[in-house]
Amino acid sequence: MGKIEWAMWANEQALASGLIYLTGGIVGVAGQFRGWQFAAFAVAAGVFVCLLEYPRSKRAKGTSVERTGQYCFSVVVKSFGPLTRNYYVRAFILAALCVPGGFMLATVLGCVCLGISSIIYLVAAIRGEHWEPILPRKETKTKDTGSMIRPPQNPPPRPPPDMHRKRVEDLGGAAYDNAIDVTADE
Repeated sequence: MGKIEWAMWANEQALASGLIYLTGGIVGVAGQFRGWQFAAFAVAAGVFVCLLEYPRSKRAKGTSVERTGQYCFSVVVKSFGPLTRNYYVRAFILAALCVPGGFMLATVLGCVCLGISSIIYLVAAIRGEHWEPILPRKETKTKDTGSMIRPPQNPPPRPPPDMHRKRVEDLGGAAYDNAIDVTADE
């Protein structure tokens, strides 16, 4: 079994948490609940978390699948340098953003989810992981050298080449030899 990449789990959890936090904030602001200012903060924090967590990190081994349109977000996240690449910093940011969400019922679920994401990022940081952008692959064009073998012309089953019938004007010469002698007595 390979090593668990905790940052991959943290990224998925944090993105979902940001969406939950954002949704709770929208509900709190739209409903004009008591303490709706906390909900307004949750809207802003949810948008920030979603933008920060949308780009996936490159995996240590194996293939890294990027999200649709993640490249432009990756450039922005990469430009902040150690503030966004270091998972200790991300764990602290998520922990700090989730605190105001605990003061309003509409945002409590998002607050708890962000707290869990913060813990997972802390585990990833302790294990030495860091955010690395997925760079676009450089397409290598293969040159047609003419060494490709042409596909077979006749459909399967294909007899071996030595069994092919030879065209002969004489039908007796074109027939196969029967390996077993057939006699009229039997």
